[in-house]
Order: sequence, then structure tokens, then C-alpha cells
Amino acid sequence: MAAANRELHVSAVRPRSYQDESYLHGFLGTVGDLQKAGVLQDVVLEVEGRRFPCHRLVLSAASPYFRAMFTSDMAESRQKTVVLQSLDAGMLGEILSYIYSGTLHVSLDKVQPLYQAADLLQLDYVRDTCSSYMAMNVGRSTCLDLYKFADVFSVDSVQNRCLQLIHRNFVEIAFSEEFYSLSVNQLTEIISHDELEVKEETTVWEAVVRWVQYSREDRQHHLPSILPHIRFNLLTSDDTAAILEHPLVKEDPGSSEVIRNVVPSETSKLKPRLGMTTEMVMLHKSSNKLYSRSNELLFMNPREGKYISCSYRSEDIPDDVMSLTVTSDNNIYILTESAGEDDDDDDGGDPDSYHEYLYQYNQARNVWERAGMSKISILTTESVSVFLVEVDRILYCLAEDKDVDGVRHLRLRKYNRRTDQWQECSQMELDHAYCCKIALSCDRHLYYIMDKQMYCYNPSQDTWCERTPPRFGDPYERFTAVAMGTEIFYTNSKFHRTMVYDTESDYWKTLNGWPGPGILCRPPYLFALENQLHILVEVSDKNREGSSSDYRVYVYDRSVDCWRDLKATLPDATFYYTYGSCAPVARMYLPYLQGM
Repeated sequence: MAAANRELHVSAVRPRSYQDESYLHGFLGTVGDLQKAGVLQDVVLEVEGRRFPCHRLVLSAASPYFRAMFTSDMAESRQKTVVLQSLDAGMLGEILSYIYSGTLHVSLDKVQPLYQAADLLQLDYVRDTCSSYMAMNVGRSTCLDLYKFADVFSVDSVQNRCLQLIHRNFVEIAFSEEFYSLSVNQLTEIISHDELEVKEETTVWEAVVRWVQYSREDRQHHLPSILPHIRFNLLTSDDTAAILEHPLVKEDPGSSEVIRNVVPSETSKLKPRLGMTTEMVMLHKSSNKLYSRSNELLFMNPREGKYISCSYRSEDIPDDVMSLTVTSDNNIYILTESAGEDDDDDDGGDPDSYHEYLYQYNQARNVWERAGMSKISILTTESVSVFLVEVDRILYCLAEDKDVDGVRHLRLRKYNRRTDQWQECSQMELDHAYCCKIALSCDRHLYYIMDKQMYCYNPSQDTWCERTPPRFGDPYERFTAVAMGTEIFYTNSKFHRTMVYDTESDYWKTLNGWPGPGILCRPPYLFALENQLHILVEVSDKNREGSSSDYRVYVYDRSVDCWRDLKATLPDATFYYTYGSCAPVARMYLPYLQGM
């Protein structure tokens, strides 16, 4: 009986595993000490005449390249000395120092050869660290050199960062020796982008001329392939004539042929460069306080004193606008609703059916056109609060509606450009019904904000989560909000104070509101112009005779937490409004608006 009890006790004691943390942390140090002492080394790596005694086991554990070399039937697996090609001896020394110590030393003068060595030896950590270091140290003096390196080795993060700086400083950079050493493919890649900060397209042509003339004998034959990347639709007829008379073109029949026949058709739809555009706020104009349908838009930049009114024919501007959005690549879309019969549908012309279409603004023609996307079909007869929002270059449509049990849901769809279909995303049940809500994009997430509730959608995980709401006051009061960077700015119709939400900390902070004087006639509109927070308000001066009002634009000065009047002068005798939570801002090519 006692023996049986002992057996039961022994079987009830479970085995355990113990981990020696000091051994784990000290093992690499011990290996490094063996290397410094030259103990147990069993292979010598030779590069550029320099010899590096090492341990096969350590090299194989650290690098897939060495693991394949020493565990296969390759001749190197049996050799005492292995000669390595295509490696810099100094960089191999840095790599071995990292392998034996876990510490990597990186500097701007050696980051490129270090990346090359890590790429050959398949050391992911070293390669990724070098990529991050290069991306962090892109500057005016380094962007072209790093761009050329990143282009050869397909380091996208570095290449994109370099292109941003090259585009922003193109006028200055295009006179540098590094610019003249670009390959033809690198040159055309740079000048083909919309983001180029140039005021005139002749600047791009002149940069191309200098690049060709730097080594004319070797580069003249590339000119016909470069010319289609110059936007001749943005040049005057005199500019084009002057280019045709330039010796580089005049003496090359192929280039002349490209300009006369190929370029006009290929460049006619190219957008203006970023540097040629101006940030403009878009407002609808109405002749009465009820904001009845209007065929007029006002494009304004109060900071520069620019105000351009555009009138459209009824058929050239959409009816029943529900939402308007400006995307990161400066496309402007309007979401419209049509009820009843539609030629493109299979519903047999059901008068209770709804069709939602996207219209896109054509800047060159200054008209609204069907965007060429499939209809969304997200609405029902119970739908309210429809929003069109772009998140990380993808369009989303949100609509709030009720099911047969009266439960409110937030439905979400995203547009797939490859299939031309709107795909269903995760929907969310709402606890309460508020008449005022907004949807906006901030820091690669989508936010749905009501005064007493707030939700965040993560596109990468297709999930919703609840966040801290602003709790400003009356949940049925209208409010306005706009995103800037990783923050959301918010105020209500009274504009007594402003609140700012930090998306990273899930925290609201209170800022000052409108300083007065006067009385707000209608809810204001926030907007972000030239990376500064602004607000448009309609004010009635109680000290002025009559019931007249005027519009004012204030800019927020964060350093002193106050709003400053820009003394803007909007066109009189009209009312302004917009669709959505804020006044949309787009980069506009003013000659198009002015009827060029």
C-alpha cells in the first residue's frame, strides 16, 4: 500500500524546464572572447588580401549564405581558407564584429557598402538597419546619391524618401553634379512625377537639356524617349516653338517627330506639377439661407487673397450630393444619390431602389464627370449620414441605417480598383442614434465621431474599436472636424472652444474658441490650409444696423493658443456651405479655373 502511494506521488509531480538567462546573455560574449583570443577557429575568410580567422559554426548560425557554403558539397566546405569575391574587406570586418558581438556600427560614409555586404551575406537585420539609417539621413546634399543607390538595390523606403526631397528641391538639385550623373531611367523617373515642385514646365525642359549636354555624344540618342515625360500641355505655343528650334531637337529628326506627333496625344491628360498648383478651399454658393441647389462654386485661398467663382451648367454639376472628398493624390470625388429608374441597373427600374454614383472633377476642363467606377449600392430607404473617405489611398463609403428590428448599423465598403467592385467590410452596431456625426481619415485609420461616441476602423485588420469621444455638449448639435497629421481638431456650432484629439494617446485636449466680436449666424467650417488650422464663420455684428452678416476666416496660432483674423474678403451677397464635416481643400491649377 505504501509503495502504491509512493508511485502515485511520484507520478503526480510534473517535470519542469528551466532556462538560464545568464547563460543566454553570456553565450554571445563567450563566443566573442573565443574570437578575440583566436581559440578554436577552423576557417579563414580572405577578402582583398586580408585574412579573417573565424568559426564555421558561428558563421553558419548567423548567415544563411555561410550556412549554405559550409553544409553543402561546395568546395568551400572543405577548404581551410575561403576566398570571397565582391566584398569590401573593411565591410566584412564590420559584419564579423556584428556577428560576434551583436553590435552594429553604422555611419553615412560606410552605410552603402555595408548594405551591399549584408545583402550578399543575407543578414536581414544589418540590411534593414542600413535601410532605416539611410531613410533617416536623406537630405539635400545626400538625396541624389542615396536615390541612385536605392534604385540599384530596390530599397523602396529609401527611394521614396529621396524622391520626396528631390521633388521638393528640384530647381536647386537639377544644377548639381549628382543630377548630371543620373541614368536615363532615373532621370525620367524623377521628371515623370506630379509632385515636382516647379512653377513652370520650362524648368523641367531646361534640366533635361543640361543633362543631355553634360555628355551629349552618349546621351543625345536618349532625348526622344525623355521628351514624352515633359508636359507639353502645360507649355505655351511659344515655349513649344522655342523647344523645336533648340539645337538638340532641330538637329535630331527623331526628337522633332516625337514633339510634333507623339507628345501631343500622350501628354494631353497629364496633370499640372505640384509646384504649379495652389491650395484652394472649395465652397458651394447659394443665393438664400436655405442653401438651395446652386451651380456655383467658390475656390479660395484667403491667405493669398485668391477668390475664383466658377459657374456650371445644370447638367455639368451633380444633383443630390451626399458627400465630397479630396484624395491624397488630389482627385476630387462627389458621391451622389439617384432614385428610381437607371439604365445601367438590373433592378427593372424599381422606383424604391437607390443608386449611388461617383463623379470626379476634371481640372483641365473644369467640369464634373462620371468617375468610371461601379455604383456602390450601400443605401436603403432607412439610410442616413453617408460619407466618402479615403484611407491610405483606398476609397471607403460609410452609411448608417436600421435593420428590420430597428437596430442601427454602420455599413462600410471599400473600392477595389483592380476588380472595379465595392467590397463589404466589417460593419458595426451603434448603441444610440445621433443626428450629427462625421467620418474622416487620420493616420491611416478611419474615425466615426459623434459627441458621445467615437469609433476607429483599422483597415489592415478590418476591425472597429471604441475610442474616447469628445463629449462637447449637446449630442444633437452640429459640429465640424478636420484631421492634420496624427491629430483631429473639432468644434461645435457655437465655436466656444476647440478640441484636439491625439490619435496615438486617445486623448482630447481643450483649446480656445472664437474670440469674437459678433454673433455666429450658422455653424462654422474648419479646414486645413497650407498645414495650418483655419475656420470659416458667418458673423452678424450686433452693433451694426440691420441684419446683414459677413464671412470671416480665422487661422489658429498654436504657440499662443489663439485665433487670428485673416481679414479675408469673400464675395458679398451670397451664402456658403459644403458637404461633410469640413471645408475640402484641393491643389488647383489656377489657369484651368480661370478658363485657360
